[in-house]
Amino acid sequence: MVEGPTPEQNDLRAVGVATGLGCSIVAALVLCIGGGVWLDSQFGTSPVLTLIGVALGLAAAGYQLWELAKVGSKTAQPGPVTRTIARLPMPSPRAARSPRERSQGVPERGRERYEE
Repeated sequence: MVEGPTPEQNDLRAVGVATGLGCSIVAALVLCIGGGVWLDSQFGTSPVLTLIGVALGLAAAGYQLWELAKVGSKTAQPGPVTRTIARLPMPSPRAARSPRERSQGVPERGRERYEE
């Protein structure tokens, strides 16, 4: 029995983290810039609050990238974003199989490629 996650699970985890990071960066930028545009239209201060929204959005995106860079570090103290990512459970190879595969005795997917 192989201990720990398989290389395929590690790849999927990296894809998931990258996708989540991309979505959170886009959301931060859209909310900050959209909020700045909306506030400018309410107060007639165009483009001051939009530019502040752009700056806040870029700062939030930069912070998220910095937190992601710290995920692999053994010495850095994790921030709030890193703690959330680290708390996610890693599924076992057995849990990755469907109930039908388990009941019919189908061998685990990809196992033969990684075992020697």
